[in-house]
Amino acid sequence: MVGLIKDLRDLYLVKVRWRKYDIAEGFHAGVRVRMWAKNQIRIGKSFYIGRDSLIETDCIIGDYVIFGNRVGVVGRYDHHFQQVGTPVRLASAIRDELYDWKGKDLITKIGNDVWVGYGSTIMQGVVVNDGAIIAAGSVVTKDVEPYSIYGGNPARKIKDRFDSKEDLERHLKGKSPS
Repeated sequence: MVGLIKDLRDLYLVKVRWRKYDIAEGFHAGVRVRMWAKNQIRIGKSFYIGRDSLIETDCIIGDYVIFGNRVGVVGRYDHHFQQVGTPVRLASAIRDELYDWKGKDLITKIGNDVWVGYGSTIMQGVVVNDGAIIAAGSVVTKDVEPYSIYGGNPARKIKDRFDSKEDLERHLKGKSPS
């Protein structure tokens, strides 16, 4: 019964609440997840987004991606903070129809087979390449190399995801060691 309720909730989210976004099959969202984008959110198959997470910028997400709980994909330029003579709180914002400042064309891209750990933040316009892992609590401000582990604030490369090139090659072929 619990599985049926989860399935129905996910179906409601994809087909009703977030119908203007392009969300592939296998989508699952934890509770209190929010999504908004000025232009587009495109999510590949078998995506999991943990509870209390949010996507609040234009974003393209690949297949087989996991977001832990409390992950944020957020804008860099949500408010025109250089609007002369206007306090930031009153400045034009990206949600405004006539917003015409930085950030309006930036798209965050997250590749296939990516895992973003608990409490991490990914800034608008960043590319997280295929196979990357973002450690819990990280703040990603720059592009992330494929099949690498990044962590910290700001996030930096810690190591390669696989211990050897042979393991990476087997992974890419979909084969586990015998």
